[in-house]
Amino acid sequence: MRVRAEIDVNAPAEAVWAFVDDPSRYLHFMSGITRWEVVGEQASGLGARYRMLMHVGSAEVGGLVEVVEHEAGCDMAWVSVVGIDQRGRWRLREKPSTRETGSPPITKVELRLSYGVAGSGIFGWLADHIAAPTVRGHLRRSLQQLKRQVEHEQLRSAAAARRAARVA
Repeated sequence: MRVRAEIDVNAPAEAVWAFVDDPSRYLHFMSGITRWEVVGEQASGLGARYRMLMHVGSAEVGGLVEVVEHEAGCDMAWVSVVGIDQRGRWRLREKPSTRETGSPPITKVELRLSYGVAGSGIFGWLADHIAAPTVRGHLRRSLQQLKRQVEHEQLRSAAAARRAARVA
């Protein structure tokens, strides 16, 4: 099953990436995620591994995932090593016209997840389709929470800069 969600964030891609690439922030903005912890020495980047669990219905599903693509500032993808078969991707694209017009930059953020429940045949298909609305809702809420946190951080930084300019 494939689910995806996207949102526009009023911030530069670097500001959004600071949240997406920091595993310590995931529990603060990822809806439905009950565990996202670093496994091993490497906290982020290509080859980083995380133990993740998502609440779906009455179950927590997930497993161990590994980052297999990591292009700083724009793309990160992971695949499952053990647990539920899954592939996910963060995709950040700053809208090209925003920086030229002097308006605040806008970054399009997309989160994709494809997964398959163990078991073949009709029961696996049924489980995938029953879980899809819940998973899709988690993705949408995660992006809304990410947007709120990144934009709030941008406002705080701008206010601090104005205060510093007044003092100077």
